[in-house]
Amino acid sequence: MNFNAVCQEFHTLAENFRHTLHMITQLKGRLVEKEPNYVVIDCHGVGYYVSISQATYNDLPADENVLLYTHLLVREDAQNLYGFSTKSERSVFEFLISVSGVGPASAVVMLSTLSVGDIYAAIANDQPEVLQSVKGIGAKTAQRIILDLKNKIKKQVLETKKIEGKGTSKIKIEALSALEVLGIPKKVAEPIIVQLLKENPTLSLENLIKQTLKKK
Repeated sequence: MNFNAVCQEFHTLAENFRHTLHMITQLKGRLVEKEPNYVVIDCHGVGYYVSISQATYNDLPADENVLLYTHLLVREDAQNLYGFSTKSERSVFEFLISVSGVGPASAVVMLSTLSVGDIYAAIANDQPEVLQSVKGIGAKTAQRIILDLKNKIKKQVLETKKIEGKGTSKIKIEALSALEVLGIPKKVAEPIIVQLLKENPTLSLENLIKQTLKKK
């Protein structure tokens, strides 16, 4: 086999490996090492180094079997795996890193400083000062996050409104749409929202979303 053929074969193997890595969406195994910014999970004898937020760190037990929802970030010089204790946290992370100027490190800091509900509320209610309370997030970046993600959330709300029946309240529709954007399925969120609105019909959208995230 000549040199060019060897190079081509190596390239094919590397691409196949990269595509395989992209398929890692969750990890289940024994937690063998736990630090505030990373964990090591043993999955069938293979140790995976996973970067985490403070929120996920607080959720994880010590030296037990755990499940993390993951996002693999592949770059030319590195492949980093990020893990989250909830799908909603992973969804917010993925939305944040889609914004120009917000890297994975900044997204993790945001999720370590603010709750998923707080981040969503800041975006939905146009509150850049809340996002600016996070170390490393300046005024321009905060405004860009709100501009980019508020539009995506609004689009999701409009699409859901077309599907929902006439008997569904506006606040319920908007809460369901926002929670779907955050990775919470309708079948999970809807009964919680119905119960919360039954207990307190005057709940604001922001508080409805926050309380649903706590109960899901």
